[in-house]
Amino acid sequence: MKLRHGLMAAVAAAAIAVAAPVAKAETFKYAFQGSLSSLDPHSLNETFLLGTLGNIYEGLVIYDENLTVTPGLAESWEIVEPTKWKFNLRKGVKFHNGNDFTAEDVVFSWQRALSEGSDQKVRAAKIKNIEVVDDHTIIIETPAPNPILTSDLYFVYMMDKTWSEENNTTEATSPSADTTGNFANLNANGTGPFKVTEHKADVKTTFERHADYWGNMKSNVTRIEFTPIKEAATRVAALISGELDLVYPVPVQDWQRLDDAAGVKSLAGPEARTIFLGMDQGRDELLYSNIKGKNPFKDIRVRQAMAHGINLEAIKQKVMRGASTPAGLMVAPQINGFVAELNTPYAYDPKKSKELLAEAGYPDGFEVTLDCPNNRYVNDEKICQAVVSMLAKVGVKVDLLAQPKSKYFGKILATGGFDTSFYMLGWTPGTVDSENAMSSLLACQNAETKVGLFNLGNYCNPRVDELTAKVGSETDQDARNAMIKEAFQIVKDEVGYLPIHQQPLSWGVRDGVSVVQRADNILDFRNVVVGK
Repeated sequence: MKLRHGLMAAVAAAAIAVAAPVAKAETFKYAFQGSLSSLDPHSLNETFLLGTLGNIYEGLVIYDENLTVTPGLAESWEIVEPTKWKFNLRKGVKFHNGNDFTAEDVVFSWQRALSEGSDQKVRAAKIKNIEVVDDHTIIIETPAPNPILTSDLYFVYMMDKTWSEENNTTEATSPSADTTGNFANLNANGTGPFKVTEHKADVKTTFERHADYWGNMKSNVTRIEFTPIKEAATRVAALISGELDLVYPVPVQDWQRLDDAAGVKSLAGPEARTIFLGMDQGRDELLYSNIKGKNPFKDIRVRQAMAHGINLEAIKQKVMRGASTPAGLMVAPQINGFVAELNTPYAYDPKKSKELLAEAGYPDGFEVTLDCPNNRYVNDEKICQAVVSMLAKVGVKVDLLAQPKSKYFGKILATGGFDTSFYMLGWTPGTVDSENAMSSLLACQNAETKVGLFNLGNYCNPRVDELTAKVGSETDQDARNAMIKEAFQIVKDEVGYLPIHQQPLSWGVRDGVSVVQRADNILDFRNVVVGK
């Protein structure tokens, strides 16, 4: 049996593979379970979409294999005042259409990321102002000192101002609207190592190497073909047959099948993503429930009943085949601020769930709809089905609405009006820091300050809000971590969310192909090497 490789083994494999460069052109073919729903870098805040677009567009900084910030379109930076950072932009960088990258493009991209349709407002709002010193120097001003500004900038991708204005795409594509008329949704023009040559969202996207790319790459690939394949069995079969070089996610039950097959192997490791369930705690009446005139989720006893009614160990063993790590916290161990002693899950106790529901005035339970994607996370719909079955045993009848991620995100996110009562979501802090989860998921929804915009159920605690703001500006790491811990403890005590687990990275790769399996589950084309 072949050994499965973890993250560090994958990094090593990639490093070894590039020792002998390959001169001839190489094509790399891969598949993911969902489609590349947009080419707009300021649209949907989804790891797969943003990670893929990170090969076309770039930010001022880039992550390496170990999620360490490295220079991107900014070659250096320094803090000149507590709230002012000077960035020296890289000279000689060209967009795919030949236009020069300058400071004006940075200002434009930041403003576009704040536009109405953008799903990147939380990140862009970390900037108060950008002053253009010259074509290749800017001063970024923040509302308060920000110790992780560079990490916040990673997903704020730079667009060509001239190209955008010429094509009437100065506003971001909303993930909840009919976006066929937004030019940037279907066309791309970045500075990244690959450019899009063909794009049909639900069929295929083709990339070709950008000959004038400013940076160096490990990759020897000149052409990349991406195909969305929803059915896991079809993806795995295509890999084994040699039609594809890489597929993900691979169902954990198929790891052994890949390891036993000739010419392919499974590639697994821990992902820095937490899968969780959220509950609408903001509305006075749930949108999708048989209870009228009040909201059951506003009662902590109901939230506790939900928590004690879900058997995370059973989900781990039966749905995830032992490959997940049940969670009690909203961030994974790889994230700064993780608190091990708070990661103990709520105990499975269906008897207690029934008692709590009765105390709360629901002795016969109640009905609610659960929104769930069916092509985004590992075994996402199966997890939701398991939750439905478990909660039924304690008296909560859950109607499952499972949809492809394009429809799902368009419904439940801010751009769709938070149209949900009970939902599944997965979160990997793009900054690799707990502040990102706090300002996105735990802070009260606030359209003005652009925080809490992924807190879809509007869990809200003033002290958590206060701590979130302080963590965002505190530069002393010990003080930051103490505040993060306090906030996580409050959320746990109040059952603000229902953490499920950290899912595994689960890829399948053809022999002779080296990739880096980053902990954020992003495939960086720069590290793909295709051998014989």
